[in-house]
Amino acid sequence: MKPKSSAATPNALSITEALHGSAPLARLREALRDSGARFDAVRPAIPRTLLAHVKPGPVDAEGWSLLAANASVAAKLRQLAPRLEELLREGGWVVCSVRIKVATPS
Repeated sequence: MKPKSSAATPNALSITEALHGSAPLARLREALRDSGARFDAVRPAIPRTLLAHVKPGPVDAEGWSLLAANASVAAKLRQLAPRLEELLREGGWVVCSVRIKVATPS
């Protein structure tokens, strides 16, 4: 049995190099940054007890998604959606809508 080699794979890229060197990955990185910035903008309007159960989701032409851990959290976020959209507009984003989705466990 051959011992495993500890040498690095030749021409391997780090994750950072791959993200910066690939146009599709650069777009993904930018979308993640945009979603995170939106989440930071609306965070003050989300009750502290819910924050651990909410994650930023994808941004697309129709709007931005927030991912709720369960239906109860989603219901509360839907009540807050007008305020969240207002905060986004105040932050300079063009807001079509804030969609609330229940995240499915992976």
